[in-house]
Amino acid sequence: MRKFEVVSPYSPSGDQGQAIEKLSQGFLNGDRYQTLKGITGSGKTFTMAKIIEKVQRPTLIISHNKTLSAQLYREFKSFFPHNAVEYFVSYYDYYQPEAYVPARDLYIEKDASINDEIDKLRLAATYSLMERRDVIVVATVSCIYGLGMPDLYKGMRVHIEKGEILDTRKFARELASIQYQRNDMVLDRGNFRIRGDVIEVYPPYMETDTAYRIELDFDEVASIRRFNVITRETEELLDEMQFYPAKHFVVPHDALVSATERIQEELDERVESLLAAGKMIEAERLKTRTTYDIEMMKEMGYCSGIENYSGPISGRKRGEPPATLLHYFPDDFLCLIDEAHVTVPQIGAMYEGDRSRKQNLIDFGFRLPSALDNRPLKYEEFEKKMNQVIYVTATPREQEIKLSSQVVEQIIRPTGLLDPVIEVRPSEGQMEDIYREVKARIEKGERSLILTLTKKMAEDLTDYLLGLNLKVKYIHSEIDTFERVEILKSLRLGEIDVLIGINLLREGIDLPEVSFIAILDADKIGFLRSTTSLMQIAGRAARNQNGVVVMYADTITPSIKETVEETARRRAIQQKYNEEHGITPHTISKAVQDILVRARDDAEETVKTELSVIKKQANLFDAKQRKKLIEALKKEMSDCAERLDYEQAAVLRDQILEIQRTYGE
Repeated sequence: MRKFEVVSPYSPSGDQGQAIEKLSQGFLNGDRYQTLKGITGSGKTFTMAKIIEKVQRPTLIISHNKTLSAQLYREFKSFFPHNAVEYFVSYYDYYQPEAYVPARDLYIEKDASINDEIDKLRLAATYSLMERRDVIVVATVSCIYGLGMPDLYKGMRVHIEKGEILDTRKFARELASIQYQRNDMVLDRGNFRIRGDVIEVYPPYMETDTAYRIELDFDEVASIRRFNVITRETEELLDEMQFYPAKHFVVPHDALVSATERIQEELDERVESLLAAGKMIEAERLKTRTTYDIEMMKEMGYCSGIENYSGPISGRKRGEPPATLLHYFPDDFLCLIDEAHVTVPQIGAMYEGDRSRKQNLIDFGFRLPSALDNRPLKYEEFEKKMNQVIYVTATPREQEIKLSSQVVEQIIRPTGLLDPVIEVRPSEGQMEDIYREVKARIEKGERSLILTLTKKMAEDLTDYLLGLNLKVKYIHSEIDTFERVEILKSLRLGEIDVLIGINLLREGIDLPEVSFIAILDADKIGFLRSTTSLMQIAGRAARNQNGVVVMYADTITPSIKETVEETARRRAIQQKYNEEHGITPHTISKAVQDILVRARDDAEETVKTELSVIKKQANLFDAKQRKKLIEALKKEMSDCAERLDYEQAAVLRDQILEIQRTYGE
């Protein structure tokens, strides 16, 4: 069996080695929860890769959004070229969930556009988990949503061997029962075709353009070939082969028939309950909709919104958790939760948000109560399904620290850069002080960031500094996305010297030109001035050897005290390490334009990973499909801009403009 092997020109440096050793040993000792407390720029991703190589276990990596997942997927693909690195995110390009707004008597029908390429990657993930152990799956929190049952998925696979007697009609029926479609003209993903004594099957979960050709000698299987569907060249001769279902949600016909009986029983009970409550309209509406769905399932084997009946179909008791991606992993897997301080709360919030929307649909006769069983996992169900977890974050929450058997720090940067100097100054006279600090940075060719608490304060401060002949701009949520991209670019190029905003925090934002950060109202109570936020803000100045953070406050809050003490502690450790190893920290010396080009290239690679497949399946000559695609891209662009991920927002903007120029609005 193939082992995990990291392929990289780098070897562990700084304190990466001790982090890898401690966390790997903790995992092998059976520790259920551990935390990697790694500061920005310390190479946490490389450490994660080396831990996987050390423990040799199937691994799930969960991130809190698609963009970061795409970046991780690309990085782990490069670290593990000989292993199965898979990508599991939501397969909707566009998704409007079914909903009902009682105040306006407004029913919103579900509208979704499924990305077939991402669906292929999801199928590839479960296929790899069924077939091998050297598997890494990079996923978003969509991994806690319902998926087909792994036992059924595995049990319904179709097996074939060289030398066996094959009934082509029976074989065709078996493939059809696991959602393959017959098309004797065009061989496409999820299709099969039969031409005389040759059967060709193209599984949808193959990442490359690979299909299988079964050649018969009368009724005997003479050969099984894996071939490239484009070049038609044979890649491998096989003695046996098994075809997994073309969809995650597959149910044997007899199970579906018995499920419709359970759905009918629930419908009768619910209609009776609604009538007893005097809800005549709701009862009639529910009866009409559900009866139609039952007939569709009996005749066609599916219906629109079949996922709402997943509870009765799978035979789960009311309230039991659905099968998810986690159920496809073996019991001894490793879970790495990236940016855990954001990802863990997001996992916990999924269930309640889903339930509140569905409850309205049930109360007003649009869905049966069992629709609630088509849901994400509750957090306690997610925890129960976890085997062993390593939280990866620069700022772990108290919850993660309390659960962890050990918190392993990684605070030495390979570049030798130190955490910034932090000073606390009184708010009286802060404007004059900021002006002096900014002017000193301008003389050195460096940039400054100023963080306020409100949009109005950001605008007023910008006007004040403009009156002092400084080149300054502000960013907040009301600034147009395109303009925000240009503002950040202007800061890097030196066209402006000061950027003012409320939450300039995106983890890992690369601004080596910034050497001064001013935090106004640092003593105000709230999440923008919590210890976590203040630590992340300080991290933005850690890209420059002259980094200084000044907090303007009249009282020393616990958050300020913790941030100052923690930063000073880290800085002392970093300084000692540099002295012992003869390292002189230097700010990244590449030209700003080089930094921009590199960031742009990284963004293009990430967007390519995440979105290149969308254009393949959308007919851009169709105005309706084109409109949906542009809406999906605009939403993704706005999400990137919200996270201050301007490089990726710019790439998405260019894609939108290119589509509009080529095919029209």
